[in-house]
Amino acid sequence: MESELITCGYSFHMEPFHASNKSGLNHYLFRLQTEGTCEAFVDGKFKRIEAGHLLLFQPGDPYELRIEHDINQLDHKIASGDYYIFCRGTWIDAWWKRSKKQSCTRIDLDARLISLWRQLILEKRRMEEENNELSGYLLQALCLYVERAATETVSLQGRPFTGTRMKRFIEAHATATFKVDDVANHVDLSVSRAVHLFKECFGKTMIQYSLEVRLSIAVERMHDRSLSLEQIALSCGFGSYAYFHRAFKQRFGTSPKLFRQKSP
Repeated sequence: MESELITCGYSFHMEPFHASNKSGLNHYLFRLQTEGTCEAFVDGKFKRIEAGHLLLFQPGDPYELRIEHDINQLDHKIASGDYYIFCRGTWIDAWWKRSKKQSCTRIDLDARLISLWRQLILEKRRMEEENNELSGYLLQALCLYVERAATETVSLQGRPFTGTRMKRFIEAHATATFKVDDVANHVDLSVSRAVHLFKECFGKTMIQYSLEVRLSIAVERMHDRSLSLEQIALSCGFGSYAYFHRAFKQRFGTSPKLFRQKSP
């Protein structure tokens, strides 16, 4: 039993809700808040949980969750949505022990992470047709993904959470046409503040970083001999082959054509 998905799903509450297991959980529990707020018992006290908070609990941890009227809302409406997973297995045990896991971390609500979570849910819904091997590998991928997301946003390198969110947005949209305004809007900052914060965090501008990402993607795609260099340039977000050629040569010291010829 390397990794076993016991149950998973998405829950949304518009009425008060309370879940409690003070004696300790029997399995691992991962919970990602995506909408609204709630309160969870974390590290010996109740903590307000908001969208982006990732909760990780191991067997034996006490667990308590409260969803109540939000006094910060004028109409005091209840709204709380989250993805959750209960799992176990020797692979999960080893993964948990190899690095310290924070019980509560704020991460970016990455569409790729949520998509992976949804794939697990859909596979589990197949009931007797569920492929346990596939579920196990998807679960392991999710563990690695949330671990990386949590590590990146713990500010171990002194980089604010907002800076990481901008970086991830650029990586996800590098091959498309986007403006600095789009990045700023994504993190609810003014353009000037977003530009300053990104440069402060990573020592380069958003445009410089997006160019690095595009060139990295281009190098990967150059291994596909069915694509012409012109097609690669356009598919990686370069407006023209001339611009791609100039940026590539400046970065790698050779033309895209010669680089491809020397590649295995």
